[in-house]
Amino acid sequence: MLPPTPIRRLLLVPLVVVIACALAALTPAVALLTAAFNLISRRTRPERPRHSRLLRVTFLGLAWSAGETAALTVSLCLWLVSGFGGRLDTEPYQARNYAVIKWFLDLIYRAAGRACGLSVTVAGPPEASPCDDRPLIVLSRHAGPGDSLLLIHYLLSVCERRPRVVMKATLQLDPSMDILANRVPNAFLHPAKAKRAKAGEAGSRPNPGFRTGAAGSHHVDQIRRLAVGLDGGSALAIFPEGGNWTPHRWRRAIDRLRRGGRPDLAERAAAMPNVLPPHASGALAAIEACPAADVIFVAHTGLDRLVSVRDVWRGLRADMEIRARWWRVPAASVPRAVSREAQLTWLYDWWQRIDAWITAENSSPPPAQRPAEPVQPERGPAAQEPAAQAPSAPASAAPGPADHGGPRARPAAT
Repeated sequence: MLPPTPIRRLLLVPLVVVIACALAALTPAVALLTAAFNLISRRTRPERPRHSRLLRVTFLGLAWSAGETAALTVSLCLWLVSGFGGRLDTEPYQARNYAVIKWFLDLIYRAAGRACGLSVTVAGPPEASPCDDRPLIVLSRHAGPGDSLLLIHYLLSVCERRPRVVMKATLQLDPSMDILANRVPNAFLHPAKAKRAKAGEAGSRPNPGFRTGAAGSHHVDQIRRLAVGLDGGSALAIFPEGGNWTPHRWRRAIDRLRRGGRPDLAERAAAMPNVLPPHASGALAAIEACPAADVIFVAHTGLDRLVSVRDVWRGLRADMEIRARWWRVPAASVPRAVSREAQLTWLYDWWQRIDAWITAENSSPPPAQRPAEPVQPERGPAAQEPAAQAPSAPASAAPGPADHGGPRARPAAT
């Protein structure tokens, strides 16, 4: 349970400033020790990689805390000049708050590139760029530390969209997230309330493919309100898996589907080892609430094996390379006028495609060693006739995940 907002901010905002000052004093000493250690190891073990994990963590932490301190200072100034928050909901101040968020994420992205060797390669069909004027609903897999920040950074800096994000309420323990994200349209979901609601459903048998209960309905209402207000300059980002992928969560999700009486979905989830089975209610509610929105599916790999703190620490020995792929489904091809079960099958079809892409990427050589890919013309979604079949079948009653692919591209901003 989160502390009340005033207590949370009074305690955590000063803590960020203290951490920034401590890291500013510590970083020069760490840099000197690292230089001395590298000088010794260069003579004794010349083949050993010389990336200092401690220096990387210290530098990134300093950039984060210093940038957060600056962002919080600007946020305080905006709150004062807006009449103590009275005009923060107006368009000029919404634009300024998004500008602060963009500046902060750009800073962290550049710091991660310098400190950790972060590189991001994004592939997608150039004919269906997300940088046009249609509202977008972005459904992304969730795996690895910071993947959501990279997605929001891409939407803000490359696509020049104002993202509306569905995220866990516990992220408000970060002061910048707490203050800045609550000033623009976002939804913070409280999983504790969902657990209490599920515990009270003793006489009902929930469908594990959809969220049920009072808390689940409240979550769906929050997502629906965000989707209703979408326009050509915004994008709604949802992570239907509900949490970062881990092997334990994957096995637990399969068991939950089996216990909920959906062995068909459990079988499909077991065949997708790289992703968690998606929760459909929020994504489908957003699609229903904004009929004009195109749907973008996002897959990525490179961070998904960093499951524990130990994995992250080991991963800091090498540079971080992230590969991402997105597909766009035009609004006219999104299955809105079909049954809920057909929509659920359509969503699983796309998650199966994401899983297959991740498998192919993880088994392929690094991009520098790959042969050049021929440019393939984009193909539209293949329309399929409704058919009475089990939801686990690869074909669905709605348009499935047809290949909208194109040549790989590395946007200049990433």
